[in-house]
Amino acid sequence: MAVGVGALLLWTLVALVVYLLLKWLLGRQYWQNLGIPCEEPHWLLGSMWGLRTTRTFNDVWTDYYKKYRLSGPFAGFYWFQRPAVFVLEPSLAKLILIKEFNKFTDRGFFHNPEDDPLSGQLFLLDGHKWKSMRHKLSSTFTSGKMKYMFPTVVKVSHEFTEVFGQMADKSPIVEVRELLARFTTDVIGTCAFGINCSSLKDPEAEFRKMGRRALTENRHGSLGIAFLNSFPKLSRKLHLKMTAEPIEQFFMRIVKETVKFREQNQIRRNDFMDQLIDLKNNQIIKTESGDNINLTIEEIAAQAFVFFAAGFETSSTTMGFALYELAQHPDIQQRVREECQEVIQKYGGELTYESMKELVYLDQVISETLRLYTVLPVLNRECLEDFVVPDNPKYVIKKGMPILIPAGAMHRDERFYPNPDAFNPDNFSPERVKNRDSVEWLPFGDGPRNCIGMRFGQMQARIGMAMLLKDFKFTVCDETAFPMKYDLESFLIASKTGISLGVERV
Repeated sequence: MAVGVGALLLWTLVALVVYLLLKWLLGRQYWQNLGIPCEEPHWLLGSMWGLRTTRTFNDVWTDYYKKYRLSGPFAGFYWFQRPAVFVLEPSLAKLILIKEFNKFTDRGFFHNPEDDPLSGQLFLLDGHKWKSMRHKLSSTFTSGKMKYMFPTVVKVSHEFTEVFGQMADKSPIVEVRELLARFTTDVIGTCAFGINCSSLKDPEAEFRKMGRRALTENRHGSLGIAFLNSFPKLSRKLHLKMTAEPIEQFFMRIVKETVKFREQNQIRRNDFMDQLIDLKNNQIIKTESGDNINLTIEEIAAQAFVFFAAGFETSSTTMGFALYELAQHPDIQQRVREECQEVIQKYGGELTYESMKELVYLDQVISETLRLYTVLPVLNRECLEDFVVPDNPKYVIKKGMPILIPAGAMHRDERFYPNPDAFNPDNFSPERVKNRDSVEWLPFGDGPRNCIGMRFGQMQARIGMAMLLKDFKFTVCDETAFPMKYDLESFLIASKTGISLGVERV
């Protein structure tokens, strides 16, 4: 009897292995069998061969786009072991992001708020949970709320220019990326957590160190992340977590202490944390579904965490690349400097919320930087029901299939931007923007699931750039990298060795 049970278990195991092997082999030929253009997949990484060894994430998206653009509305792609859609045409991107959004609301990334509370963040949530959280947070990023936070950002910017000046006085060459990251760390640490991070004066401040770790550390390494995002439902059933334990403990502790202190002492600062505390305490019921709109302390921590992690790196990277380009184009730099100086002088020597709308050319510089250096170079979605691409019956996006929109690669397509590799802020003159489809510029996404913090990110970058350019001149130097070398490890676009520029006071 024991032998019979053992044999049954063995044959069951063999059958399971054969099933999984056949499923794997058939999955590797999914697009080829349909006659959709695609590359032969790597046995583990799918279409992302060479990832983090010889190619950055952005190299993967750009190489694939260049190889298959004009071949159809999308190319076949293998997201690790899953057949995926690689969008090639803005018209399809518009359907996915805007017109048919209800069929593509999810990103399909791993999240497990029950076991991994910081993964319950707006960026990762799907379905009803995302819709509910977006509704809760929509009021926290209005222009009125930005106006409340504006003085806080300006205050940090004054400390930033003071520290920047001290660095420039010590050496004619300054590595700007790290200083910019410390500036945005202090800004978001103050606005999101109400904490004086002091990373501008102390590069080894705890908040700065944990911010760096939050972007680079996870529990399971590269293979683990591949598994979590290839099999998110299975990973949740296995109670797997993504956030490294020290990072989770640090941010949960900071949020709990901040909320407790403010509530006990009745402190209000009109910042992001105040908005979250209001959502925790206000007894409001959503009329649509009857859901309680109140946030839990874990949800507060998750939203504050993503505001910090997404906000400090993206804004500092954008400002760093903007200075890198302006150092190479002194005529453009002088024009934007004169605009900043004139506007600040007009408003009594200070940046005001009202003055920001007059920094038109600075906005063009930042927008052009985001085109050339799209910090998040790909947008991810997941299909919720089978979708046939209009006028292309062969091109069917199946339910559950991952979708990649290579925004960064599209931004360097000459069909949409003449001479696309050149830095030209005139690409974003009011006339050209008016005549361009919104999906041809996607650094913040588009449609109902665009970046909710876009206004804050733009405000932070404008303030930081205006304060620097009015007082400092930037030039290329012997230590400036040409061409720019990018970090192989980062999912975002990031320089490998920093951005060193010549700096002198104006």
